[in-house]
Amino acid sequence: MKKYWILGCALIAVGAIAIYRGATANHATTPSEIILHDQPSANAPAQNPANTPDRFKDTSMLKPPAGAAVAIYEFEDLECPACARAYPIVHAAASQYKIPLVRHDYPWPFHVWSFDAAVTARYLQDKLSPQLADVFRGDVFASQSLIASKDDLARFTARWFQAHGQSLPFVMDASGACRLEVEADRALGDQLGLRSTPCIFVVTQSKWVQVVDLNQLDRTIDIVLAQA
Repeated sequence: MKKYWILGCALIAVGAIAIYRGATANHATTPSEIILHDQPSANAPAQNPANTPDRFKDTSMLKPPAGAAVAIYEFEDLECPACARAYPIVHAAASQYKIPLVRHDYPWPFHVWSFDAAVTARYLQDKLSPQLADVFRGDVFASQSLIASKDDLARFTARWFQAHGQSLPFVMDASGACRLEVEADRALGDQLGLRSTPCIFVVTQSKWVQVVDLNQLDRTIDIVLAQA
C-alpha cells in the first residue's frame, strides 16, 4: 500500500512540473511577440496599449513619408550614449531594407551640448546636403567621449568642417531657422510622451510597433513588411 502511495505522489509531482514548465514556456514567449498597434482615428482618444514598453500620449505622428509603405521612425539625442550605439544599427537596417528613416532630434535639457549639435546637423542638412549631415551625426556619436562641453563641441565642429572641405559660418544658423526645427522636433517628442532616447518604431500608414531590443529590429521589419 505504501509503495502505491509513493508512486502516486511521484506521478503527481511529475505532472505538476510538466504543467509549470508549460506555463513558464508560454510566458517566456510573450515578451518576444511583435504586436502592431493601430494609429488612432480622427478625434479618437490617444492609444496607450498595455503591452507596449512605453506609454505614449499621442501616436498619430508615427507614419512613414508619403509614398512609403514602411519606415523606421526615430527620436535621438546626439549626446546620448544609447543613441550612439543604435545609430549604425538603425542606418544599416534602413539601407538593407531600402526603407526611409524618419529621424527627429530630441535633445534632453540636462545634456550640455546636444541641442547645439542638433542645430549644426540641421544647418548641414538644410544648407549643404542630408548625406553630409548624416556623416556629421555619425562622427559626433563616434566622438562623444571627447566632447564634454559646448567649447569642446565648437572645436570639434571647426575641425570637422575643415576636414570635410566646408566653410564654417561665422554664426551658425544666423536666421534661427534650424533652431526652430530642432525645437519643433522636441515638441513632437513631447506630444508623443517621450520618456527615453533612442525611441525607435517601425511604422506603416496605419500601424506602429516600438522597437526596444535592437536585436529584434530586422525581425520586426520583416513582420511589418509582410503585413503592410
